[in-house]
Amino acid sequence: MPLGTLDRTAPPLFNQGQSALSKLIFFGALSLFLMVADARFHIVQPIRATFGAVLYPVQWVALKPVQIVLGGGRYLEDLQTAQRNEADARKALMVQAERASQADTLAQDNARLRELLELRQTTQTPGRAAEVLYDAADPYTRKIVIDQGLTQGVVAGSPVIDARGVLGQVTQVLPFTSEVTLVIDRDLAIPVQNTRTGVRSVAFGDASAHGGGLELRFMAANADLQEGDLLSTSGVDGIYPPGLPVAKIERIERRADSAFARIYCLPLARVTAARYVLVLEPTGSPTAPPPAAPATTQRKRPEGKPGAGKNEKKPVGATR
Repeated sequence: MPLGTLDRTAPPLFNQGQSALSKLIFFGALSLFLMVADARFHIVQPIRATFGAVLYPVQWVALKPVQIVLGGGRYLEDLQTAQRNEADARKALMVQAERASQADTLAQDNARLRELLELRQTTQTPGRAAEVLYDAADPYTRKIVIDQGLTQGVVAGSPVIDARGVLGQVTQVLPFTSEVTLVIDRDLAIPVQNTRTGVRSVAFGDASAHGGGLELRFMAANADLQEGDLLSTSGVDGIYPPGLPVAKIERIERRADSAFARIYCLPLARVTAARYVLVLEPTGSPTAPPPAAPATTQRKRPEGKPGAGKNEKKPVGATR
């Protein structure tokens, strides 16, 4: 069939007014007019505001699920971040606390070492520094163990002091360690002297219920003693150098039914908290240099007198 013979008009059943082309042209022109009018005169602004106000509740309800999901995700992330930060802060706080504790301990050790160094410079008797390792396992004695022994030249009977006074005496020496009996042990006695009156006595470790101190025994009830008197080593035993502080008189009990007084003393050394000590050589140690012998002079024989000096005695060690 030739194309020119086709009917281009719509059937009566589909005839709906204006043609599609006319409608396209009309609505395109209307759209251009409205856009130009809105851009120039803002005539559509009230209509847009009205539609925005009417549609806002619908938008709010539609956005709520999205906001809840996003907020929950951010909350979980923030919670995890806060927990990690808290854990890191706790770890840092523990490290800082440990460092602060170590700093305090080091400061105390440095202070004790300075005191011990000053004491070593002022003490005339040779000695060596030592560190306290631990207390002896025997609960019925008061002993400590130090890190110096035979290898370092420690001998039994060596006095042990700290920065405040006499701490005890070395009673057992091992190759690398030594056992020190403290002054408060009941089996240890130290000859002491009252620095105020010069009276000598012996201080024993107090094993009574009073405990933790010293006791002066066999002192007359009328002896010139006062609370607060300082007791120092007398040096008569040949072990402790004279003048080392030992204890202070804490309490004196004078009873009418006894000729002797009960005198309790408080040790000056840190008997329960010593960390660094000084081990001295006993004053009667064979390693100490002997005192210089006085020089002997030989009388000069007078000249020109034969036989003179026959009755003179030759000095000791002189050859014939």
